[in-house]
Amino acid sequence: MKFTEEHEWLRIEGEQIVVGITEYAAEQLGDIVFVELPEPETQVAKGDEVCVIESVKAASDILAPLDGEITEINPALADNPALVNEDPQREGWFFKMQIDDPAVLDAFMDEDEYKEFIS
Repeated sequence: MKFTEEHEWLRIEGEQIVVGITEYAAEQLGDIVFVELPEPETQVAKGDEVCVIESVKAASDILAPLDGEITEINPALADNPALVNEDPQREGWFFKMQIDDPAVLDAFMDEDEYKEFIS
């Protein structure tokens, strides 16, 4: 897995990456009550607003970590946004995307670097 400074995690699954928020981010947000997901087949550029999540504390945007195409969303979040709190780094994923250049993943933090970043 790779991690961003925006507290997103990126899990590589073959030709795609799966994107979600870290356990740290989920704890900071508090109870998630709503998730607005993107449409599949949407082309995104790094930094584009892709999702909106609302918690009891605040609303936050999830940004595209890379250029690419959204290929799949997590339909379970529509009925149960609390999955983001319950299992942020597995069942609480937001979307999958096909990225244009897998080599850019090397620029992100690994788990040890992310732990140091949040400490």
